[in-house]
Amino acid sequence: GLTAFVWYAFGAVPLHIAVAGQLGLTSGESSSWIFIIWTSGAVASIALSLFYRMPIPITWSIPGLIYLGTLAGEFSFPEMVGANLVAGLLILVLGLLGAGGRIMTWLPLPIVMGMFAGSIFGYVTRLVSATVDDVFVAGPAVGGYLLGRLIGNPRVPPVGLAVVFGAIAILIGGQATPEAMSWSLPSLAVPSMSFSTSAVVAISIPMVVLALGLGNVQGLGFLLGQGYKVPVNPISVVIGINSVINSLLGGHPAIVARSGVAIMAGPEAGPMPTRYWANLVAATLTMIIALAAGLVIPILAVLPKSYVFALGGTGYHRIPPRCL
Repeated sequence: GLTAFVWYAFGAVPLHIAVAGQLGLTSGESSSWIFIIWTSGAVASIALSLFYRMPIPITWSIPGLIYLGTLAGEFSFPEMVGANLVAGLLILVLGLLGAGGRIMTWLPLPIVMGMFAGSIFGYVTRLVSATVDDVFVAGPAVGGYLLGRLIGNPRVPPVGLAVVFGAIAILIGGQATPEAMSWSLPSLAVPSMSFSTSAVVAISIPMVVLALGLGNVQGLGFLLGQGYKVPVNPISVVIGINSVINSLLGGHPAIVARSGVAIMAGPEAGPMPTRYWANLVAATLTMIIALAAGLVIPILAVLPKSYVFALGGTGYHRIPPRCL
């Protein structure tokens, strides 16, 4: 659970901030976006895991976020918000119609797992380039991770050691300059919406494909591969509901976290009946991200990018090859 949280914090949040900058959002709009997607995801994750007793992490679509960033300048933010609302409604309708389960039966599981392995390969290789580019920061982070793997004690998370070792290296090297920061409740900005056919075609449809094609097929496919009896259609409905809620406060569609599933549902997460506890831990900790949305941006701004990339990569390296 801690490993998954570290990946969320250092792999996903910096990317979100970068895309918000590309779109020219204000700090209030960015804060609202961060707050709603992490809050809705944490609540859904905890509820699903407690009800079904399996690790079902609900977060948001990283590929979808990257795609939105590529559309900066082509569509206004209100058009993107409107398109995301349409996408959420489509996901919800398809979930109610049972389309999520049908997609899972149409695609063979070996193809699903191959897609999953390919989709995370870039994140893993990015660890290597980050280490080579800044060995004095990323190197200790990777060294801490390897030490944790060598210790092999579940009470000593390897990624946790990577965080500590990398942070010590940053402090010694003076590569982070502290700035005056203060905590306040996240801004909840209800954005204006506008609807256009071009935005719906260019944004809504791809978001639906990413949510059901990547999240359901790859994330839930991994759970199926581990022997879980996955309630695909109810989860698809929850994703649709979360996506609609997200859009109302400026967020984008929810998704089953394929990275979180791989970290928390594999054999290294412990006995199969109790792995859902990892998701409960990770989801509870992500509420910290939601409540600290106003602080997240300045905190990450002072950290070296190599440190962030290294932690994201070590999170993925925890996935055993046999799971792929």
